[in-house]
Amino acid sequence: MSISKDIIDEHGITEAEYLEILKHLGREPNLLEIGIFSVMWSEHCSYKSSRPHLKRLPTEGPHVLQGPGENAGVIDIGDGLALVFKVESHNHPSYIEPYQGAATGVGGILRDIFTMGARPVALLNSLRFGTVDHPRTHGLVDGVVAGIAGYGNCIGVPTVGGEVYFHESYNGNCLVNAMAVGVVKRDRIFRGRAEGVGNPVMYVGSKTGRDGIHGATMASDVFGEGGEERRPTVQVGDPFTEKLLLEACLEVFRTDYITGIQDMGAAGLTSSSVEMAGRVGNGIDIDVALVPRREEGMAPYEVMLSESQERMLLVVKKGCEEDVGGIFRKWDLDAVVIGEVTGDGLFRIREGDGIVAEIPVRALTDGAPVYDRPLERPAYLDEVRRLDMAVVEEPADFNGVLLELLASPNICSREWIYSQYDHMVRTDTVVLPGYGAAVLRIKGTNKAFAMTIDCNSRYCYIDPRTGGAIAVAEAARNLVVAGARPLAVTDCLNFGNPERPEIMWQFKECLAGMGEACRELSVPVVSGNVSLYNETSGTAIYPTPTVGMVGLIDDVMLIATQPFKAEGDVIVLIGETRDEIGGSEYLKVIHGLDRGVCPSLDLSLEKGIQSACLRAIGAGIVRSAHDCSEGGLAVAVAESCISGDQGAIGATVKVDGRGMRCDSLLFGESQSRVILTMGEEDVVRFRDICSEEGVPVATIGRVGGDRLVVDGFIDLPVSRLEEAWKDGFSLI
Repeated sequence: MSISKDIIDEHGITEAEYLEILKHLGREPNLLEIGIFSVMWSEHCSYKSSRPHLKRLPTEGPHVLQGPGENAGVIDIGDGLALVFKVESHNHPSYIEPYQGAATGVGGILRDIFTMGARPVALLNSLRFGTVDHPRTHGLVDGVVAGIAGYGNCIGVPTVGGEVYFHESYNGNCLVNAMAVGVVKRDRIFRGRAEGVGNPVMYVGSKTGRDGIHGATMASDVFGEGGEERRPTVQVGDPFTEKLLLEACLEVFRTDYITGIQDMGAAGLTSSSVEMAGRVGNGIDIDVALVPRREEGMAPYEVMLSESQERMLLVVKKGCEEDVGGIFRKWDLDAVVIGEVTGDGLFRIREGDGIVAEIPVRALTDGAPVYDRPLERPAYLDEVRRLDMAVVEEPADFNGVLLELLASPNICSREWIYSQYDHMVRTDTVVLPGYGAAVLRIKGTNKAFAMTIDCNSRYCYIDPRTGGAIAVAEAARNLVVAGARPLAVTDCLNFGNPERPEIMWQFKECLAGMGEACRELSVPVVSGNVSLYNETSGTAIYPTPTVGMVGLIDDVMLIATQPFKAEGDVIVLIGETRDEIGGSEYLKVIHGLDRGVCPSLDLSLEKGIQSACLRAIGAGIVRSAHDCSEGGLAVAVAESCISGDQGAIGATVKVDGRGMRCDSLLFGESQSRVILTMGEEDVVRFRDICSEEGVPVATIGRVGGDRLVVDGFIDLPVSRLEEAWKDGFSLI
């Protein structure tokens, strides 16, 4: 069959790329080979636009056992144990089919974890939707949340944390980023490597169907109006089968039968085969006729490009095929030898006695195009950074402003969402959703680990470099206020069309800021995902470089949470409150503005504040800790009053504005600020710690009573605050 221009265009291959394919093959490709190049050279699989910029992120550190390039990152946590973690996007599928898109996103990230030999122990998610009055928002929220709950709850992995934001830039393209964390013995880490020429290649798990064909290509394209026409490319998940696959894999990991294992994720059998071979410079030979199928009449093209879920590819030591097959069949799963590792460097696909595709592995991996795309500072920046505060009228009623902020979609309680998730399964969860960073104990030790996922995309829109740095700093701060020492980062970089120079400029600047913050705070990036083409009809999402981070707590008894604890506790604030109101939630909610100069970030100060917090929590003198983020100081104090599981408690606070605007003082979002409480007897000791770290500290009030009183500005019953905060989602 001759390859027409229409076929090339349908596969998302440019004319220049097709000429490169001809050079790699020395001949014209057939349809299957075009399909293989299409998925392996897609943005989703090849990172052809982002690779030059990703190299600027730090990836090494004393705790790093496995950095980028494998299914997930791995860090050492002592006691012979390691944490395995990664975040992935499932944005386009979730917009098309919210339930299955989100569910299979969860399934895919779990397989990335247990393919490394780890048992998954926690799930988190970062969700972005359009405005609450957009006609699609309600259906997307309901479907995505149900999909996350349906998959995670059924497989028995707790969903312990996350974030949810609403903004008009996501009206045509929601974001669903799923993160998972697992625990593994340090000496039992497995990797996706096709080692050992002559070793058999085994297919295990569910049968292959036609769902998800060209999902990777679809994820590397923009939407036009609608998008529902792409519905057939969305995979269908089965968490009960994944649970069987998980347990079977963990059982086989206890043997010495396996030399390599890879999840069949994006691009399915094709990418798993090619990536495993490519990592070690080998070839791989597959007989597509041997692949278990659940549908009749499937062509090799369909089998190789299907993204059916709950499947793994294994490379097994020769002679161990029956032993491995027996383990998987015991769990009622298919387990079939479909090929072998070769030494010729070719990806060869047979159908019985005939060869239906033959491509050099390097052509599909290292030979994929890399684009140093044009960069251009967006024209909108000068306009959105201009904010004439003279025309932004200060409110007369600060009580009303605080209540409106607490009830706003981006600040109100997320209980409606996380109550649908099982966050206690496996009984390791120490800090529950709704209390800041999630914390899980590490069985068999006195340790725990904390995890969070964060990004303020408005900052990244107004100032991509500063916004990228703030995303890292805030994630680290969220871990620190729980008592955890940040160790490493996984990221999910969500941006618009990289063929537009202003989008690539945003990407480059965000990564520059992230890299600076990662280096200063000693948190290398060990895994991640790039999701581009997140736009519809030329309208891109706000740049959203989501940061997932994990940290270690040496003593599970020394954990801090955000709710105020007891009458009479002293409230202290570390950090500086500056006259910074640009890019704030206050400006958006009260004045309808996404503009101004976003808060500055002093990474040296941030590092000192985090160190002071860790030292104080480790010394056992901190009773509560909460960082100031969206909504500023007033919202942070209010959240500390009302978020406790023992009931709300009031506080009296006095803050010195030093001539600042009152709305900026209360609701501005200056960075590197933390509110802590402690006993009167520990304040001097805490001040000494802050002095040693060179960070500013001020006593600003006391816990107690049934009202929140911010001297001269706010005076409200905590019951009213709690009502506004808890009922916010009922309006969505």
